[in-house]
Amino acid sequence: MTCVITLLTDYGLEDGFVAACHGVIVGIAPQARIIDVGHLVPAGDVRRGAAILAQTLPYLPAGVHLAVVDPAVGGTRRGVAVEAGGRIFVGPDNGVLSWAVHAAGGPQAAYEITNQDLFLDNVSPTFHGRDVFAPVAAHLSTGRPVADVGPPLPLERLVALPEPTCRLRDGAAEGEVLSVDRHGNVQLSITCGDLGKLGAHVGENLAVWLGRRQLLVPYRETFSAVPPGDLVAFTDSAGLVALAINAGDAAERLGLPPGAHVRLSPGR
Repeated sequence: MTCVITLLTDYGLEDGFVAACHGVIVGIAPQARIIDVGHLVPAGDVRRGAAILAQTLPYLPAGVHLAVVDPAVGGTRRGVAVEAGGRIFVGPDNGVLSWAVHAAGGPQAAYEITNQDLFLDNVSPTFHGRDVFAPVAAHLSTGRPVADVGPPLPLERLVALPEPTCRLRDGAAEGEVLSVDRHGNVQLSITCGDLGKLGAHVGENLAVWLGRRQLLVPYRETFSAVPPGDLVAFTDSAGLVALAINAGDAAERLGLPPGAHVRLSPGR
């Protein structure tokens, strides 16, 4: 049986942590195909991990989706396996799975991971990705019933991150910084469709409010449509409006961390 296991972590690439997880999976499920979603999520940034997994999910085959961004490892947080949309999501119950589960149609069943027969023999309190979640994902990929991981968990008890906010009011779109990528591009919770409802179109300018600051920013198809060093707004590959600096770091220049409030309106 061949099954896809996708893997998202904040482990980085400097050490052997990702390789150890791969090795555990292959040792249990040698036919599994592993797709690395990414391992450079900022350390402990559950929100960024949730955004990456949810936005990548439409392009991933159905399978077992393992996400480990786990700042509370070794604490009281649960490990969970969640069924949604013909997929299985495995990881800590801290919200990192929640946006992807929602994108898959919402949770249909959830189980707390407690069955130690599925874990490695010696579980490190600081490396559940290798010793708990990777082997559980591997066993599930072989066709083992999800219910084998542990007792059912009421769906309302699953930890879910607040959905990103966006509303149209007084001729403007009000949203927040959803995430910041490694290039410093600032992804907003505002869609190109939201701007279209306001009459804002590519090729024009946007008025951007950042607290009390107001900027006039060109709205273009890509960051390369403006000279190096200039600020630009564009629709990114997820269909969300982003602020960027051609060959620069918009998050640093604008002082916009994840969660910051942003307001956009047509700038003409």
